[in-house]
Amino acid sequence: MSDEFTIGSRLPNLVDAVVRSYKDLPRCRHIDRRYLPSREQTVELIERLLELVYPGFFGRQNLTEHNVAYHVGELLPRIGLLAHQQINKTLCYMAELEGNGPGNCEQRATEVAEKFLESLPHVREMLDGDVQAAYDGDPASLNTDEVILAYPGLLAVSVYRLAHVLYDLGIPLLARIIGEWAHAVTGVDIHPGARIGRNFFIDHGTGVVIGETTDIGDNVKVYQGVTLGALSFPKDERGRLIRGHKRHPTVGDKVTIYANAIILGGDTHLGKQSVIGGSVFLTSSVPPYSTVTFQPPELRIKDRTLRPAPTTPMPDYQI
Repeated sequence: MSDEFTIGSRLPNLVDAVVRSYKDLPRCRHIDRRYLPSREQTVELIERLLELVYPGFFGRQNLTEHNVAYHVGELLPRIGLLAHQQINKTLCYMAELEGNGPGNCEQRATEVAEKFLESLPHVREMLDGDVQAAYDGDPASLNTDEVILAYPGLLAVSVYRLAHVLYDLGIPLLARIIGEWAHAVTGVDIHPGARIGRNFFIDHGTGVVIGETTDIGDNVKVYQGVTLGALSFPKDERGRLIRGHKRHPTVGDKVTIYANAIILGGDTHLGKQSVIGGSVFLTSSVPPYSTVTFQPPELRIKDRTLRPAPTTPMPDYQI
């Protein structure tokens, strides 16, 4: 069996067919345009940011009080450069998409990158509360170190908080790339536009969806499979989606939402300290201190224990 494969004389025809598809399918190409953020460098940015906000857990280990300042001094310039490059590319991409030149992208990128770096101490403060909330909310956790090292929900929230800063600074595309990296890694989908308060905990994590215009208060706990989604999408007179409207729920302080609950709609408000039971489907508001459950279906349990069959004599065959 040969390990070699040669296209040979078919190469020109195949090249023509692929290039023709580029012309016929313009949505799936990025040709004759200069600017686009890099996914690879954005992933490196995420990894360096995690190393900065969780020193000793990600990236370099064996940090001490004597060398940590040098470590941060080496790490911040690299983060700043990566952030500035990707912010600049994103701003230029947005300008090019609108038919404009790069203009003042460089200056604007510098301003945004500086503000982003200045936000990192506050992001760490928020994450400190999220780590403690995860430990307090999960009796299976050994300590907060385990939460940082192992919990996908915390990783998703950590990346969300970083991406949310960029979203608020007017760089939504880069924020979305960052957020979707966490989605792919953890199975938790948090749009960077969502607004989430302090001490937020996602238990188990897998399958959680939090939409762009969701508002979540402080000390909220969410279990796996929960969806905070849109009930409907308003359209204009031409049938196109109207963007920017409040489409997703508002969740009050100290609310607990159990597994596989689905809460939809921009007018849906969950009052503070409410408890939403597992598998509840909710499209209307509930007052504070409510408990929402649904009547479970009737279960039928059939005994499938194997019982010995009655014995019958075998016929006596003669050959």
